[in-house]
Amino acid sequence: MQVTKFGGPEVLSVIEKADPAPRPGQVLVRMEAVDVLFLDTRLRQGWGREYFEMKPPYIPGDGIAGEVVALGADVDPAWLGKKVVASTENSGTYAELVTVEETELVVIPGGLDEQAAAVLLHDATTAMQLVDHAAVRPGERVLVTAAAGGAASIIVQLATTAGAKVIGAARGEEKLGLVRELGAEPVDYSAPDWVEKVRELTGGVDVIFDGAGGAYGRAAFQSADNGARVITYGASDEDFAEIDADEARRRDVTITGLLEIRHLSRPQRKDVLTKALAEAAAGHITPAIGRTFPLERAADAHTAIERREIVGRAVLRA
Repeated sequence: MQVTKFGGPEVLSVIEKADPAPRPGQVLVRMEAVDVLFLDTRLRQGWGREYFEMKPPYIPGDGIAGEVVALGADVDPAWLGKKVVASTENSGTYAELVTVEETELVVIPGGLDEQAAAVLLHDATTAMQLVDHAAVRPGERVLVTAAAGGAASIIVQLATTAGAKVIGAARGEEKLGLVRELGAEPVDYSAPDWVEKVRELTGGVDVIFDGAGGAYGRAAFQSADNGARVITYGASDEDFAEIDADEARRRDVTITGLLEIRHLSRPQRKDVLTKALAEAAAGHITPAIGRTFPLERAADAHTAIERREIVGRAVLRA
């Protein structure tokens, strides 16, 4: 699937190309699952060109899960036939066959399927880094915005396991139902008094994980207790919440963005992913897969994401 030019979902087109050949140090993976990120839809629109070198025509996608079907020179032959998950750094995974650097490969453990592994590649590694950074403690009060989203749903699970009282802010009965299933107290943040409801339930929160940004993020800040930690890591149609820095200082609230946290080396990122896959295989965390689409319907996946129709993550399948 190729982005022919910057624009709406309709710019995603099916193309046929010769099978790629892995170069030295690479393997060829037959795609079984690719997670579709909100970032994919933004890049397709032409957003973020100062940060991402995306020039149409290009094949989108960063993560892939599937089977290793061919090896380049100097690659360990034990990889052949393995079920793996890997990152390609924002390029080329909306495809049936994808070349991947051997150094990026992580084996999918038994008991875990490719769709779950593809989602965990981004969502669980992000969630684990954020929760570790926040150092959530038993008994703390935690607010997670956009709580039915991919990474947020895992943050809810991790914070609950850590012994926190978790409030999950979301919108719509289906999303609020998922928040409840994950063990958090759901709050509908389309209601005008949702922040008051959070304060009523908690008396003020100790940690905020804000994946919504914009007006929701600014409102969430008002639920923070003095001395709270605010972690911002995502935004939808608006930019990251612009929280009043003077007020934060007066209340001793620390605010940390994802870019200030995610500085792990490649081996460290793989270690976090390996741990996340093992936790999921053991049933300790569950990725939220909302809908799956065949590869050739990638435009439909983008449309559904932009219309907020999916609870959890969208996945492309072979």
